[in-house]
Amino acid sequence: MIRHELPRETPRTVLRRLSPGDLKEFQAYRQDPEVGRYQSWTAMSDEAAEAFLKEVAGDDLLCPGAWCQIGIAARDTDTILGDIGLCPDAEGRRVEIGFTLSRAAQGRGLGTEAVAAAVQWVFDNGAESVFGITDICNTASVRLMERLGMKETARNEAIFRGAPCTEVTYTVSRGSDERVSTGTP
Repeated sequence: MIRHELPRETPRTVLRRLSPGDLKEFQAYRQDPEVGRYQSWTAMSDEAAEAFLKEVAGDDLLCPGAWCQIGIAARDTDTILGDIGLCPDAEGRRVEIGFTLSRAAQGRGLGTEAVAAAVQWVFDNGAESVFGITDICNTASVRLMERLGMKETARNEAIFRGAPCTEVTYTVSRGSDERVSTGTP
C-alpha cells in the first residue's frame, strides 16, 4: 500500500504519473535509438504508446511483483523528460529500478536528481533496498547509480538483443550513509 503518493518534487524535476498528454515527448525519446540502446523496451507506434500511457496513468503504484512506470517532468514546464520503471519483489521489500532520460535532458544531473528522488520515494513506502541492472558498457547508467551510493553487488554474462554482454547489478539499502540527497525534505 502506498503511504506517500506522487507527485514528488526535486529542485528541477517532478516525479509524477505519466498521462496520454505526454505522448509527443514520450515518443520523441522512446523512438530515439541511442536512448533505447541499452533498454529492454522497444519503440512503439503512437497508437501503442498512447494505450500504454493510458494504462500506466491508472495503474496502482509499487504493487508487489508488478512493474509500474512514472514520469520525470521538468519542474518549471511539466514537460516529460524521461521515465522510471519500478518493480517490487513479492514482499515489496526489494525494488528493481530502471530509468530512461531523453537525450536533451542528459548530462545535466537531472537523471541523478530524479532517480535519487525515486529511490527515496520507494524507501518512504517501505522498501528495504533498491537495485538496478545495466550493461557494463552503459557507462552513463553505471555512473548515475554510483553517484547515488549504489554498490556493485553482482556481475553476470548475458545475451541482450542477440549479443553477449556483461550485466552489472547495483544496490542501495535504506539508511545507507552514502546515498545522494535529492535536495528535497
